[in-house]
Amino acid sequence: MTFEGKVALVTGASRGIGAATALHLGDLGARVMLVARSGRDIADLADDIRDHGHEAEALTCDVADAASVANVAAATRDRFGRLDLVVNNAGLIDPIARIDDSDPAAWARVMNVNVLGVYHVLQATLPMLAASQGTVVNVSSIAAVRALEGWSHYCASKAAVLSLTRSVHVEHPDVTAVGLSPGTVATGMQTAIAASGINPVSQAPWDAHIPPEWVAKAIAWLWDGGAEPYRGFDFSIKHRYGRRAVGLPEDGALDGTWEETRHG
Repeated sequence: MTFEGKVALVTGASRGIGAATALHLGDLGARVMLVARSGRDIADLADDIRDHGHEAEALTCDVADAASVANVAAATRDRFGRLDLVVNNAGLIDPIARIDDSDPAAWARVMNVNVLGVYHVLQATLPMLAASQGTVVNVSSIAAVRALEGWSHYCASKAAVLSLTRSVHVEHPDVTAVGLSPGTVATGMQTAIAASGINPVSQAPWDAHIPPEWVAKAIAWLWDGGAEPYRGFDFSIKHRYGRRAVGLPEDGALDGTWEETRHG
């Protein structure tokens, strides 16, 4: 698998899934635009990618701000001249709370990042993706189709993102649009979930979560043609069949059995 000459834009690239994806795509030869609110972190990651002999740039951006996203799209065009992959990864889950205990402003902030952020990125980048017959991978979740206590904001936002994936598929057949539902991942978001103590996911042992590097490999696989049968839908590596397709380990503590048992 190689992406020499291709250009990828990754949002939420400062840590977790986004950072692992940016590093992995760089290792595979892609030129990478790293986007996040944490400018110092993505600058360091871009330096790391360049130290390994690959091209990378970092731009500070709040995806909830349409003008900021438009600037990123323009800068990507100016710097690289094309765009072949967008990974919509930026997302929030804090503060976790039941609906009657939730703060409306905080609830709205999650929607602004998780839904409007994806919309802003799509609107700004679709013309470039269409020109290259590129791919967009929207990082999704089982929460898109399953309600979980305390996650009303997150579940609603991921359901909306799944609808955006379907909309891109309908409106832009020249772009491969797919969602990726990874299951639970060992990132800072999972630490916040555990601290909440709400719903069974918060009680999962740490080794029940997959490493973000697995998600990065799945994204590369989707970009390399794996997404074709899943256009307009979510593809999952939560279960063995998805992991088998990507070439990830299928057995052991990280096989998703714990979460599936707890949720039925």
